Amino acid sequence: MTDSLTVADVQAMLDASPYIRGTGMKVAHLDANALEIAVELAMRPEFERRAGTGQWHGGPIAALIDTAGDYALALHAGGPVPTINFRTDYLRPAVDTSLTATARVRRAGRTVGVVDIDVTDDAGRLVAVGRGSYGARTG
Repeated sequence: MTDSLTVADVQAMLDASPYIRGTGMKVAHLDANALEIAVELAMRPEFERRAGTGQWHGGPIAALIDTAGDYALALHAGGPVPTINFRTDYLRPAVDTSLTATARVRRAGRTVGVVDIDVTDDAGRLVAVGRGSYGARTG
């Protein structure tokens, strides 16, 4: 593992991506020793499934899962890594709530890492789960 990254370090990496910065994702918590990170995303009208419903579209939820998974592994690799594959299982609708993705590294191998991600709403209900595999850091 590299030197421990701080919340400020990881937030700066997130903000360096125009896409991620545009979504407004924020690091809520990280534990570099446990290779765990929580990333929050507030509801915005452009994330709605249908205008005025307050119900989240699946795309931003999937992006939150992929980003949280990537940056959990970044705690090990020292920076973001390329996504090989990820899956998302939607468990319940998320309506009029912010979401928090908590990602935990299951395995940080030499060339591939695997991360499990839980997405919860403001009430702590599980909204979606994901699993991602990520490659070795490319720079």
